[in-house]
Amino acid sequence: MTSTKTLMPVDYYRLPFCQPAGGPKMDNENLGEFLAGDRIESSPYRLKMKTDMYCEQLCISNVGRGEQRGVSPNKVVRAIRKNFHNNWIVDNLSAASKVEDETTITTRYWQGFPVGFVATDTKKAYIHNHVNIEVMYHGVETEAGRSRIVRFTVEPFSVKHEFEPVEDDDDTEKGDSKFKVAKINNPIASCDPKKKTKVHTDYNMITAQNREPQLASGKVLFTYDVHWVENPDLHWASRWDIYLSMDNAIPAKVHWLSIANSLVIVFVLSAMIAAILVRNLRRDFARYNKLASDEEKAEDLEEFGWKLVHADVFRPPSFSPLLLSVACGTGAQILCMSFLTIVFSAMGFLSPANRGALLMAELLLYVMMGGVAGYVTARMYKTFKGKSWQRATAFTALGFPGIAFIFFFMLDLLAITQGSTDAVPFTTMIVLLVLWFGISTPLVFFGAYFGYKQDAMEFPVNTSSIPRQIPDQPWFMGIPFTLAIGGILPFGACFVELYFILASVWMDQYYYVFGFLLLVYAILIITCAEITVLFCYFQLCGENYHWWWRSFCTAGSTALYVFFYSFVYFKQLEANSFSTYVLYFGYMGLVSFGLFLMTGFIGVASSLWFNRTIFGSIKID
Repeated sequence: MTSTKTLMPVDYYRLPFCQPAGGPKMDNENLGEFLAGDRIESSPYRLKMKTDMYCEQLCISNVGRGEQRGVSPNKVVRAIRKNFHNNWIVDNLSAASKVEDETTITTRYWQGFPVGFVATDTKKAYIHNHVNIEVMYHGVETEAGRSRIVRFTVEPFSVKHEFEPVEDDDDTEKGDSKFKVAKINNPIASCDPKKKTKVHTDYNMITAQNREPQLASGKVLFTYDVHWVENPDLHWASRWDIYLSMDNAIPAKVHWLSIANSLVIVFVLSAMIAAILVRNLRRDFARYNKLASDEEKAEDLEEFGWKLVHADVFRPPSFSPLLLSVACGTGAQILCMSFLTIVFSAMGFLSPANRGALLMAELLLYVMMGGVAGYVTARMYKTFKGKSWQRATAFTALGFPGIAFIFFFMLDLLAITQGSTDAVPFTTMIVLLVLWFGISTPLVFFGAYFGYKQDAMEFPVNTSSIPRQIPDQPWFMGIPFTLAIGGILPFGACFVELYFILASVWMDQYYYVFGFLLLVYAILIITCAEITVLFCYFQLCGENYHWWWRSFCTAGSTALYVFFYSFVYFKQLEANSFSTYVLYFGYMGLVSFGLFLMTGFIGVASSLWFNRTIFGSIKID
């Protein structure tokens, strides 16, 4: 069961629902399902292929004491008031929820169906103790007499059955397949055994005169209908399409407008670079490369501009070259992991039909990209003339994964205290540690070995032994201004898709427009690179050669906007418990930190390429 108010999924049988004979049995699940908090268990509902059922009785359950002032409500009432939803599956197909009123019928293909509802007049909680299970099937063209399930819809109702328990559950008439646990004294039409014509439960029966919903208290009789419908037009291969599109709840036009908005930002940035950089650089190249005449030599005209810092521009960063190398290595690892994940998803390899596949792919790709992290760290640290090679490699292997594991472990302890299925079993923790120390760490050292074997990066100009003094900088080249401007444009290019991604993570909606996401991902990389190069040029023109960390932070400030936006998005979740705050902002902080490392690496890589290009194009005496 899931809720957008608590963000903590809980076990279905934590509430006093009917259980199958012998108790519920756990399904075999993969690593991704365990990490996502999914727990698939068997249920007591009995479905027979193409066999309709009418008001089948399930069990009688005591759901707890009634609601009274000054008395703590029972577990079911608390779940209803926290807007918990049941998530059922049949043949690996998630349940759609059908909600009906006097004028409309609404079908929703995400978040399951609610446990109950709170009446607007009495303010009391009522439980959904009857469900209409509608299963669509499609005949197999190649095999006569065989069919496949292509859609699964649940319509919940609250029906107050006045009943008398039957002492013997097996007390059924010969040839009667109904499983009876009670005799209903006020049956609705679908539950009336005297009716010769069988009909399924509908909204009019539930809201008929003298009918009342079932309060979430006392003994409750659970019943269900099963309705099989043949759908010759819906093929088995296309059965997930309506889930992934969420029945066109979000039109493709929204994503195209997002792409158009992002492209406008890219074109504006590109135009600024063309107007400022290209024109100014062409003028600078002409001035720096021309041969000075005797008169100009005599006048000893003073040089100005970015050429003055040619002897310092490639000087190692003054603050912790080791930390910058480790951050860039980890950022490169996250960049490769995210790119491959989006590409594989866009190609259709990671379908939601395969539960947990996306999360497991992200984890495994991150582990396999450990060699990239080690190689990038080694090349940069060797270029910076660092000596603590083993320490740099160890920090790369243990740094970000260690921070992520500590966060994950603390939030897992929080989930255990809340009794949530988000709590990862001990064996899964062991698997994560094996992936970390058994695969990722050796790959980091393996990549670092090849990185240190390579020569240090060569630069087109030599670095002097005495650092040049940096003049005072204008206010708009200060760190606060560059961080504010450097992050807002890349964030503006991707915030619409970010909204849908957050809805997928925190509101249990489907997100499968990975083609759009791949475009936005490319636009994010381009905007980060362009804005960083632009500020790097302005910084060098101001004779400030401390560009390594500035470039990293300028592009990385995109993550600050993402984290600040998470505060705005949090208002939609209606969460009010301390555990929810810790869970949400803990994971959003960790995601933002990973994004900071990734975009920071993009900024350093683009500025490094830019500086090597422009200083390799001029003559240095």
